[in-house]
This record gives sequence, structure tokens and C-alpha cells, in this order.
Amino acid sequence: MRILLAGKNGQVGWELNRSLSKLGTVFAMGREDMDFSKPETLRPVIQDIRPDIIINAAAYTAVDKAESEPDLAMTINGIAPGVIAKEAKKIGATVIHYSTDYVFDGKATSPYNEENPTYPLSVYGNSKLAGEQAVTQAGIPHIIFRTSWVYSLRGGNFLTTIQKLAHTRKQIKVVDDQTGTPTSARAIAESTTHILGQGLNAGTTKSSIFSHPGIFHISCGGETNWFGFAKTILKLSGLSEDTEVTPIPTSEYPTLATRPKYSLLSNKKLKQVFHHEMPPWQDALQECLGSAPK
Repeated sequence: MRILLAGKNGQVGWELNRSLSKLGTVFAMGREDMDFSKPETLRPVIQDIRPDIIINAAAYTAVDKAESEPDLAMTINGIAPGVIAKEAKKIGATVIHYSTDYVFDGKATSPYNEENPTYPLSVYGNSKLAGEQAVTQAGIPHIIFRTSWVYSLRGGNFLTTIQKLAHTRKQIKVVDDQTGTPTSARAIAESTTHILGQGLNAGTTKSSIFSHPGIFHISCGGETNWFGFAKTILKLSGLSEDTEVTPIPTSEYPTLATRPKYSLLSNKKLKQVFHHEMPPWQDALQECLGSAPK
């Protein structure tokens, strides 16, 4: 199998680049190779490599900054995935694309399933929904994985931010009225690779992997809020004794982009179709922290 991976330097992309090699030859591309802000430049790369599978882990993820850069966010998250999907159709390739819980409005009281209506509250959420729609409408074999609260030990994310703050502050204030599930980049990548591997082992053709195309939720198990996540990060990092975490409402921490107050994703479909269960978020966090260099 020839696998084209876009976004190799991102949180999920970096983990995918590690895990996908067992499935075939991986052509891992960074921004210097595939610039999603210039979608027209993606076509020749795909035509040159002619992969069997294209995995798009590239995205504009600066949620608040997107409010002042709506065109750029839409180009990277909405238009570029459509270009990839159209090129995939020309060469008979299949596409895996990642989306977000931010396509929902957060008004639910039970975990969102894949059929629930979408209603993004932010530019970022709208751009990611546009990307979903572009891939879906291309008429190609595809899987769209929606995930939530992604973190890793690389780059800027909630985990690394809390760890840095703990070294400079005695007290950290964290929102406690937004509910969701932290999901490690490693859990996403390993689950993606496992599901693809199942498909490859089940048949001899690349299309066998996508006998169940569509949208699937792929977040870790359980639920918490940002305050609970922060407390657990500090505890498992051995930083809880020196830093106090104080819960605050969203109203005391205004942001440019509106976040959904409730964004739990149901993984029921993932388990039913692929017989795959995501780990509890606490276990995934422990594994992530355990992989840090000593």
C-alpha cells in the first residue's frame, strides 16, 4: 500500500508517521511539501505519488485566531480537503480525514452521535464542517474521524500549556463548565492504524478498508471538564503539590471563539462497525506522559 500522509509535523500527523509504516510505504508530507493555504499546489503532489490512501492530518487549528482569519481557516480546513478528495477520485485513491467536536453547538445533554445535526459556533468549527462536506460530496471511499480535545507532548496544546504554567505560577485558573473528553494524538493515530490494518487483513483490495464509509467519532472514553483535565495533568506529571488549580466559569475566561459547552462524542458506531474501543482518557493521558523523555 502507498499511503500519502499530509500534516506529518502536527500532533496527530507525527504519531501517524510512526504507526502507519507497518501497513505500507508512507509518503509523509509537511507544510513545505503540501501547502494547504494554496490548495492548487496539492494536485501535482498527489498525481506524482499516486497513493492508494490519502490521510489528511493537516489543519488550521488556531481556534481563536481563526475568528480574524476566516478566509485562511476556510481555505486550509474547507477548500483544501475538497481538492484532495477530487484528486483522490481521479486516481482511485481513498481518503481518511479528521474533524472535530466543534462542529456541534454544545446544547446536547447526552453524547453526540454521527447523525446529530451540526451547528458550529465558531469560524474554526464552520471551516471543519466545510471540510467534512467537501470530502463526503466527492463520491469517493472515505472515513471522516471526528475527535475532541486533542493533545500530545508536542507543540502548543492544553497539556503542554498547563505543564508550562505550573513551572511559572502558583495558581492556575481553569474553566470548569465545558464538558468533553481529552483525546491523545497517539490514541487517535494508533486507532486509525488498527482500523486500517483490519481492513487490509480482511481483503486484498484497497477498497475493502472502506466497506463502511462515512463519519465516525473517535474520542477517548469517559468525560471531564478543562478543570478536571488540568488537575489530572498536574497530578500525573508530579506537579500538583506546587500549583493550585482554581475552577472558574467560562464567563470569567472570555475567548474570541465560542466553544461548545458540551461536546461529548459517542463512540458507539466505531465499536459496532470496527469492533474497536477507545481507551479511557485517563489511561491515554498516563501513556502519553509516560512516553516523555526522562
